[in-house]
Amino acid sequence: MRARHLLSIADLDADEITEILDRAARFKREGSPPLLAGKTLALVFEKPSLRTRVSFHVAMKRLGGDCLYLSQQEVGLGVREAVKDVARVLGRYVDAIAARTMTQRTVEELAQYAGVPVINALSDTEHPCQALADLLTMREHSEGLPGTRVAFIGDGNNVAASLALACATMGMRLTLASPPGYGVPEAALALARERAARSGGAVRLVRDPAEAVTDAQFIYTDVWVSMGQEEETAARREAFAPYRVDRALLARAPAGAKVMHDLPAHRGEEITDDVIESSQFIGFDQAENRLHAQQALLAIMLGEGRT
Repeated sequence: MRARHLLSIADLDADEITEILDRAARFKREGSPPLLAGKTLALVFEKPSLRTRVSFHVAMKRLGGDCLYLSQQEVGLGVREAVKDVARVLGRYVDAIAARTMTQRTVEELAQYAGVPVINALSDTEHPCQALADLLTMREHSEGLPGTRVAFIGDGNNVAASLALACATMGMRLTLASPPGYGVPEAALALARERAARSGGAVRLVRDPAEAVTDAQFIYTDVWVSMGQEEETAARREAFAPYRVDRALLARAPAGAKVMHDLPAHRGEEITDDVIESSQFIGFDQAENRLHAQQALLAIMLGEGRT
């Protein structure tokens, strides 16, 4: 991999993403040898997690390595101790750090001072590991990523930003439908469009969810209120009410369209219970693929060459 760290999905080019996806598919199919025996990964989390914590832990164990979980209560990033000091200390103990942080600035500072590879396991602006799992899942449910049509419905948050960059890099066609004031940030959108221009993909913005799903093979949504936005709950519920993924919206999409969600889902808000329980929903495939994609990422970043 070209990148020493993975702070943004934009740190990877199409060949590097393909290498990760190919390795992930092989691990999923065949299992993996103990490539990382003697290596240790530190999970530094300012936010709680189910999928991110468990998938990284199991991935590292399957590769023969060890994993340590450090919560904000234990570490106190930027409160009990300066971020750069935590980074310098951990870098002398472990071989890599996966950080789930409140801000992108924190994960970038960890990378600057740790002296070991740092993986962005979620920040306020990006979720690159989720994007890798999303691409793996869509590849499994399609005939290949280039030209694949994806609709994202809802908040232009960190997940949407990484998805836009990932789809654009791989030559996919993404339509984003968000209410005014809640779209993907301009910087991420501009970079995604630059990448799409080079890859033959496209990134399009619309207001109407029905228009977004008209020809979509995959329909993706996420929560309306993320951690740290609780004070905005009422305003967000009002703004996003027309952006619910329900049976009426799916009726406007092709019959074979699959529905994606990075989870956890707020059933009855951004997505209805009957959609989650339908055969069209592949969100649990995405959750499983977090494990396989991260296992491949760790093997490539920390392993001795390719296998």
